[in-house]
Amino acid sequence: MKGWMGKFRTALLLGSVMFILSACGRDNLTALVPKGYGAEISMDLIILTTVIMTGVLIIVMILFTIVLIRFRKKKGDPVITPEQVEGNKTLEAVWTIIPIILVVIMAVPTVLATFHLADDTDAADHINIDVTGNQYWWHYDYEDEEISTSQDMYIPVNTKVYVHLITSDVLHSFWVPSLSGKLDVNPENVNTMYLEAYEEGVYFGKCAELCGPSHSLMDFKVVVVSEEEYEQWVADMQDFKSDDLELDAVAQEGKELFDEKSCIGCHATDNQNYSAGSVPIGPDLTSFGDRSKFAGYLEPTKEHLVDWIQDPETLKPGNLMTGSYPEVNDEEADKIAEYLLQLKPSEVTAESKEN
Repeated sequence: MKGWMGKFRTALLLGSVMFILSACGRDNLTALVPKGYGAEISMDLIILTTVIMTGVLIIVMILFTIVLIRFRKKKGDPVITPEQVEGNKTLEAVWTIIPIILVVIMAVPTVLATFHLADDTDAADHINIDVTGNQYWWHYDYEDEEISTSQDMYIPVNTKVYVHLITSDVLHSFWVPSLSGKLDVNPENVNTMYLEAYEEGVYFGKCAELCGPSHSLMDFKVVVVSEEEYEQWVADMQDFKSDDLELDAVAQEGKELFDEKSCIGCHATDNQNYSAGSVPIGPDLTSFGDRSKFAGYLEPTKEHLVDWIQDPETLKPGNLMTGSYPEVNDEEADKIAEYLLQLKPSEVTAESKEN
């Protein structure tokens, strides 16, 4: 009895912990609180399959319990060898046909939804963004607007936005749980889906395909703004010239070091030399000062940025920046960090929507 009670208490404790943890999370990083058209369709499919599977489980458990109670061996019953039977066409037909029907009920709406969300016949009438997955960051090319950026994707609310996905290296998977389902990002072909957000805000995205040692840090954001704010953001990005920034003395020295250390060879700092379809070697830093995270997870403080400039491998293993630039001492890293933190082309930012 003591052993049985111990196991029961352990199971009860683990069950309670699982129940409590199931309530943890963020409503902008979950498929269970849909905030977009694609996520809403996904949620409907989740409910459909859950209801069917729960129904099957309940029926099986009821039949199992009936058989267990009715046909169990009772005290005093003689030991007998049950009649050996094989084959029952009726039963075999039932347990074959019913699962097929259930699979069809789940498969048909799933396939229809998949093709519907990938339908790009009206893409020319909406916003189109070419998305490139890289180890371990994302690049966005707004060809019609002639701007590009990295990590934070800005889109207007209640508007269809087509994203055309491809990778420059290994396989990735583009997923914004609150807005839509996930889609593979391949090097050989472009996969297309669309996002349509119902509410303004910041929605977190993930790479859902194991792509290397820093796969878990390949986070990004979709910043959903009003139509007016989106137009303002586009105009600000188009007009921004990093050479015209009024910098303090430290930031000016940082800008000179940024060029001297060949950082500019991998990272763009404005869209004045925009080239459609061109993907930089490293993330576009045009709006770096407007970001609420960098490297996928770090707060954009000078301390974190200095650490990143001097030793990116420790913070994000496997990144391609490591060893690709001259050594930078503490003072130089501090000046470069000061310059990057002043790259703020627009008042429309992810932080303003998070607050």
